Amino acid sequence: MDRIVIIGAGEAGTRAAFALREAGFAGSVALVGSEPHLPYERPPLSKPLDGAAKMKPICDAEALAAAGIDYLQGVSARGIDPGARCVELNDGGALAYDRLLLATGARPRRLACPGAERAFDFRTYADAAAIFSRAEAGRNVAIIGGGLIGMELAAVLRVKGVAVSVVEMAPKPLGRAVPPRFASRLHDRHLDEGVLFHLGQGIAQIAEATVVLADGTVVPADIVVGAIGVSPDVALAEAAGLAVGNGILTDAFLCTSDPNIFAAGDCAAVAQPGGGHMRFESWRNARDQAEIAARNLAGGKEAFAVTSWFWTDQYDLGLQVAGLPQPDHQSITRQLDRGELEFYLDDGRLVAAAGLGLGNTVAKDIKLAEMLIAAGINPDPAALADPRVNLKALLKSARAA
Repeated sequence: MDRIVIIGAGEAGTRAAFALREAGFAGSVALVGSEPHLPYERPPLSKPLDGAAKMKPICDAEALAAAGIDYLQGVSARGIDPGARCVELNDGGALAYDRLLLATGARPRRLACPGAERAFDFRTYADAAAIFSRAEAGRNVAIIGGGLIGMELAAVLRVKGVAVSVVEMAPKPLGRAVPPRFASRLHDRHLDEGVLFHLGQGIAQIAEATVVLADGTVVPADIVVGAIGVSPDVALAEAAGLAVGNGILTDAFLCTSDPNIFAAGDCAAVAQPGGGHMRFESWRNARDQAEIAARNLAGGKEAFAVTSWFWTDQYDLGLQVAGLPQPDHQSITRQLDRGELEFYLDDGRLVAAAGLGLGNTVAKDIKLAEMLIAAGINPDPAALADPRVNLKALLKSARAA
């Protein structure tokens, strides 16, 4: 085996390319990226620098060359022939492979109302540049979708003095990914900052300078941004005959239904120990899966079993969530000087933790909570609630046991 091709030059694809070299793979590595830029990180897109979209490169051209990674910039895959082990490119070229990694990521879900073509997506650097170049103080922006991306963008725009309205079909924002306690606090903060919310509302039409809601309400909107989530990009995989569902289906080792093709990042739906498949949409997950996929592409047999983690910064508040909190979990709250933590127990075992505080206040505690989750402990709820009980001491006791 001496040829590995990676389709997708985002966080997962680029990290996998370098991880192959770190794993000792000496064959050829081709990284196919459809955007006309060097690989870059997506989280900083919602954090403009001096009012302009910020691009933070994952690596530079020199690092790619030094690692012997052939980066095909501005080129996309048009098809995969698993039988011939060949990737067809949109420029007429082709790449033969021994093993292939699909890191195709996800695409923004599209609005389906009349006038939807007027709305901007918020996924790529080009999207961010278009929005921030137009969003100036005194203008009105309507954000369709009150999830993490929409709320992060709302916070950034309010700091710039832009009038923001958020339209969300659910009865409250941040309902899918954020624990209710912290979702409510972030919602309140947005209200305090002057964001207008239209909850439980659909869109009837996007017109020039307005959004018309299902109940007839007219929302001023010089700019409209669609932020209703993403869908895994499975088109190539499906056309190649791979098993797909809510993502490209993989086993625990990130191998697809073809033994020579793996998947990682936002596009991958990974088999779970209790049955079914799950996708994890986060920067950390993209890196973790990429490293495991790379080692397995190079001949390893390592299962993906990493605690999920994500963060969001809104105004001066930072939220971090480790694990997957569920409504039926027992929750325990710990108050901090500048924030609070919430721990989640499933049948007594610590399975998740979340924290909200000023700046990076909760980062250290969430990191320790991740380690406690990985240790599989059954902690005393009273100890979790007591801020005088050091989490590092709990971890030390768990490791000793």
